[in-house]
Amino acid sequence: MRSIRLVVLLIVATGLPVAAADLAAAKKDFIRFCAKCHGPQGKGDGPQADALATKPRDFTDCARMKGIQDDTLFAVIKEGGEAAHMSKDMPPWKDGMDDNEIHDLVAYVRSLCTK
Repeated sequence: MRSIRLVVLLIVATGLPVAAADLAAAKKDFIRFCAKCHGPQGKGDGPQADALATKPRDFTDCARMKGIQDDTLFAVIKEGGEAAHMSKDMPPWKDGMDDNEIHDLVAYVRSLCTK
């Protein structure tokens, strides 16, 4: 059991991506919380995108997404964009999702970039 904890600690500490436990549930969370601005496919073209001061990020832009670490995505989803010096238009979702759901959502967002 101790070795499993050590492996998990090393994965978290090094920032390596952790596979989502439930991508189907994460997709539902994405539709519920994110698609309004980021669009159903994550292209930044949701129905509320035009009302924002900053265009929502296009999660299918693989080159741009490679420059953002998972822990940054986690912080932005949990605490909002300003917490990571990004758009203040991105609200915090810490009251709508627990940490495990946010980790799953990060993995789902990563799955939108397939190149």
